[in-house]
Amino acid sequence: MTTTASPSPGTPSPPPGLRDFYENPAVPVASGPSRTLRQARMLARALGPAGASGPRTVLDIGCGDGTAAATAAPLLRGHRLIGVDWSQDALARARTRLPYAVRGELGGGGLPFASGAADAVLFSEVLEHLVDPDAALDEIRRVLRPGGHLMLSTPNLAAWYNRALLLAGVQPVFSEVSLRSVHGRPGAEVVGHLRLYTARALREFVAASGFAVVALEGAPFHGVPRVLRPLDRLACAAPSLASILLLHARRT
Repeated sequence: MTTTASPSPGTPSPPPGLRDFYENPAVPVASGPSRTLRQARMLARALGPAGASGPRTVLDIGCGDGTAAATAAPLLRGHRLIGVDWSQDALARARTRLPYAVRGELGGGGLPFASGAADAVLFSEVLEHLVDPDAALDEIRRVLRPGGHLMLSTPNLAAWYNRALLLAGVQPVFSEVSLRSVHGRPGAEVVGHLRLYTARALREFVAASGFAVVALEGAPFHGVPRVLRPLDRLACAAPSLASILLLHARRT
């Protein structure tokens, strides 16, 4: 996730322990500004200028503090951006960056939007935090119009360094075995990941949920040691090796 998308809209609603964990503003939710900007550019290319087709409605589901939508806003002038999160604390911060930010959940009663109301959905590093990702994509598909765009990002289980770590018997980066502390892998921050995807698994999962995959790109991860960052950027040319997966799909 990034200072962009909070893991908030779990499906069904996370149990109290997870809710408390995700409400804590000290929990890191960032993969870095490069991912945020790359995803925003993908969305801008997909939607095109507002003048050509009129304004489009873009939902940032799991908007957190609104950074993702705020980063995308200059590239989406004329389009309508709405942040969505279940956390009142996150929404209070998002409203300092976005003109529209509303409370909503992917589980329970669903999102507060009519079927087919959205032209695009930003889903930035939320998927890996969900108890029920199938129901989440069902709800996203409901609120998207036919042909609407899904811009999804998530950490890559098969990132280039994770392949080496597994060969060495080390827990992969991004994976979590506890909400209290890190065990068996590099790093010291616990971020609450419940599941991880490879590029192939992500494509198949999204396609099975009623979307046609348009493109899959890679993005670097700011947590990679500085000396290895050039290699991490180079790996983005092969998304299956990249740190972060950026997927563009359309509702069928």
